[in-house]
Amino acid sequence: MDTHLFSKQFLTPNSSFLIKQIFMANSIQVLNHAADNIRILAAASVEKAKSGHPGGAMGGADFINVLYSEYLKYDPKNPEWVGRDRFYLDPGHMAPMLYSQLCLTGKFSLEELAQLRQWGSPTTGHPEFEIARGVENTSGPLGQGHVFAVGAAIAAKFLAAHTGNPTFAKETIYAYISDGGIQEEISQGGARIAATLGLDNLIMFYDSNDIQLSTETKEVMTEDTAAKYRALGWEVIEIVGNDAAQIRTALDAAQKVEGKPTLIIGKCIMGKGALKADGSSYEANCKTHGAPLGGDAFINTIKNLGGDPENPFQIFDDVKELYANRAKELEAICAERYAEEQAWAAANPEKAAAQAEWFSGKAPEIDWSKCVQKDNDATRSASAACLSVLAQQVPNMICASADLSNSDKTDGFLNKTKAFTAGDFSGAFFQAGVAELTMACCCIGMALHGGVIPACGTFFVFSDYMKPAVRMAALMELPVKFIWTHDAFRVGEDGPTHEPVEQEAQIRLMEKLKNHSGKPSVLVLRPADAQETTAAWALAMENMATPSALILSRQNINNLPAGNDYSQAAKGGYIVAGSDENPDVILVATGSEVSTLVAGAELLRKDGKKVRIVSVPSEGLFRQQPKEYQQSVLPQGVKKFGLTAGLPVNLLGLVPEAEGTIWGLESFGFSAPYKVLDEKLGYTAENVYAQVNKLF
Repeated sequence: MDTHLFSKQFLTPNSSFLIKQIFMANSIQVLNHAADNIRILAAASVEKAKSGHPGGAMGGADFINVLYSEYLKYDPKNPEWVGRDRFYLDPGHMAPMLYSQLCLTGKFSLEELAQLRQWGSPTTGHPEFEIARGVENTSGPLGQGHVFAVGAAIAAKFLAAHTGNPTFAKETIYAYISDGGIQEEISQGGARIAATLGLDNLIMFYDSNDIQLSTETKEVMTEDTAAKYRALGWEVIEIVGNDAAQIRTALDAAQKVEGKPTLIIGKCIMGKGALKADGSSYEANCKTHGAPLGGDAFINTIKNLGGDPENPFQIFDDVKELYANRAKELEAICAERYAEEQAWAAANPEKAAAQAEWFSGKAPEIDWSKCVQKDNDATRSASAACLSVLAQQVPNMICASADLSNSDKTDGFLNKTKAFTAGDFSGAFFQAGVAELTMACCCIGMALHGGVIPACGTFFVFSDYMKPAVRMAALMELPVKFIWTHDAFRVGEDGPTHEPVEQEAQIRLMEKLKNHSGKPSVLVLRPADAQETTAAWALAMENMATPSALILSRQNINNLPAGNDYSQAAKGGYIVAGSDENPDVILVATGSEVSTLVAGAELLRKDGKKVRIVSVPSEGLFRQQPKEYQQSVLPQGVKKFGLTAGLPVNLLGLVPEAEGTIWGLESFGFSAPYKVLDEKLGYTAENVYAQVNKLF
């Protein structure tokens, strides 16, 4: 028996009463035909592009078709509906599967499928975040996509707790992961967090097809994945991944699970339905993973699946009917949900107004006058003061730490709220454990979900673990706030393993890299003292167009001279108070080195030299200012000296070789008290004096 009756109650769009609708479940024959349609479209798009990955797309077609035709709840007319279910694809190389599925729902045209991987085409080689098209995340680097889903599930739980809007409690987050994603280490972190927080709104499908690009999986993994996830605290359901009836049963069961996430392991067939040129089976073959089927193999495969090799870009009539019927069902489902949301909004107008603001993409309004800073404080401690204000004034902000909250000073936020626990998301702090990449990807998922502003903290040296996620956040233009403390060799006694040197250069490169909107892909801010930290945090919170990175000191830093205009930090670089007119030399730095320059300037002035000091917390912002302003701060022809605790290249764009020199650290750090390191490595007023005098 491949059909059954089921009933649901919906509010009809044009009435205020409930009616009962009886639906005939889709026949297995139609579901299989639709899956074959997806296989044909996926294989054909790769064939025409002469590039791509058909095998995985063909193997996963059954699951994604059942999900979209019967389970995923979304509004085709309003893709940004806040209460929609969300689908996060981890293996981005399976883009042909997603595009073909979304073609059946009307989000992509057949002509666009035929332009896979071509210049200007929306069907890019790997999916790129575009909610209007039904693409919830950019995906490509394996492992990250499904952890975005974990973050989205956290965001949904948070919003349910903080708004009371029943729509968020009904939201389901679906993720799709492959063998490669399971092998990536981040899957361990994502699985641990999802289970620890009891994310029962998360359902993940594992496409276990035993094939990857160059080998069968048995050559590289022997684990019992089901046992591993069960041990971590997941509900695990094992099925034949190409059997529509089993997929349906598994999804029904998963939706009933309470208190933990669900993993559906589907044993799928790579290249399902594929035939070789000689007519023999091409299924479960590594060659179908990352290359077009080619020639007669493609022709035989399309024929085998019921398509026309001469015109494969077609949607079968019964498949059109399948999705037309689903569109009608979704209209009724959405009408009921919208009515429920409207009733909640009517009863809770203030919360409804706040929710609308949270999803608007606008920067929150913050009264920074409430942020009181201590003199001569470490910028990480100054950041804690800012975070304390944010915890009290930005109710949709979530702050995270990788087991360092009392050291990276994100506890400034935590002390005003409480950490999430399973079943309780009434707080706003996410304890990620020792898992920097996982934490970053969870925060990206929160941003993708919308409605929340995520921030996460750790030591700057561990930004190395996070770089792949920072790049993805930058590519998707998501306003995640990255908080990196212990910013230089002044970490001291912990030694070179924990002393960042090259890290600032790495993240500053992201500031030089433009996103597809033409802006610096990351806003990078390294404040010079406590008050400049407040200014930096204000800039980060105003920036809703890209990720922001705050690089903060472990050690105390002397205040900049009295009268300093910290509002000038918004220009990225500015002249520090107390600087001389018509300077003989300009001293340039970011972060804690600025105060060292201030001390060095006092010695230089005793010799009669006129000195200007320039703080450049963000070269990216500075380069966006008018050329006239840049020239007024750093005029050509004036001698310059740069001081950086990182590689000298950090300041090369500000201190040209022809105009001066840069003192930086060109080796790994050393283990010693930081004041000893300052002396040994030349980060003193006396060395500034000596080096500047060499310019004359």
